Amino acid sequence: MKKLFVLLFSCSTVLYSGCSKKDGGGGGGINLFTIDDDKQLGLQVKAEISANPGEFPILDPAAHAGAYNYIYAIRDEILATGRVTYKNEFPWELYIVKRDDVQNAFCTPGGYIYIYTGLIKYLDNKSALAGVMGHEMAHADKRHSTEQLTKIYGIQTLLDIALGKDQGLLSQVATQLVALKFSRNDETEADEASVTYLCPTKYEADGVADFFQKIIAEGAATPPEFLSTHPDPGNRVENIRAEATEQGCSSTISEQEEITSYQSFKASL
Repeated sequence: MKKLFVLLFSCSTVLYSGCSKKDGGGGGGINLFTIDDDKQLGLQVKAEISANPGEFPILDPAAHAGAYNYIYAIRDEILATGRVTYKNEFPWELYIVKRDDVQNAFCTPGGYIYIYTGLIKYLDNKSALAGVMGHEMAHADKRHSTEQLTKIYGIQTLLDIALGKDQGLLSQVATQLVALKFSRNDETEADEASVTYLCPTKYEADGVADFFQKIIAEGAATPPEFLSTHPDPGNRVENIRAEATEQGCSSTISEQEEITSYQSFKASL
């Protein structure tokens, strides 16, 4: 935390000349949080989400062990590539939110990932889910969330929440994360990172593009709230596919695992 306040002091006189602090890369915006700050804020938000089952009805991991094993296996394969910067620093915990009416997923600062059953059931194959997970993990790994929340609430407010000094705003921050609007640069970076994370795996590295492709096929005028910063899903499909081609990615996943086992996973929720 001392490091953070030193940075605040040093940046205060040059804020408008581009002083920035983003450990591990990112879109270049100002983010003076340390990695420990991200982790602490994420832990606080996780506690708030757990305490609000009406808004976030989390499936019990013990009662749904098969479903959790399924998504944790995907997570482990992504982390095993060694391409996630904060692979060991963040917990990368996964939670399934039982809301079939919501096609959404989000990741808190510090790496707590929430996936709604509505999104899982909307997707058609395992690579698409892996792509979405990679995209959301990238928002935390590139530290986009604390950057955007800092713009909304201010760094002192978020620090107070992380330190347990302003619990009144914690519920608001947790709700904000569900529909957090990232910049176009952040969304593009997360799309590209998802490809990078999945490229060494058996999955289709451009799996996240399948989500947008389905939106286009169904004739939706605009994408849902999830990943909706770009107005044109087709543009994102083209860019994601091009990124996978540029990186020379190829898939080895079998049709049985890609589609058949995914259908069984969806049916279990």
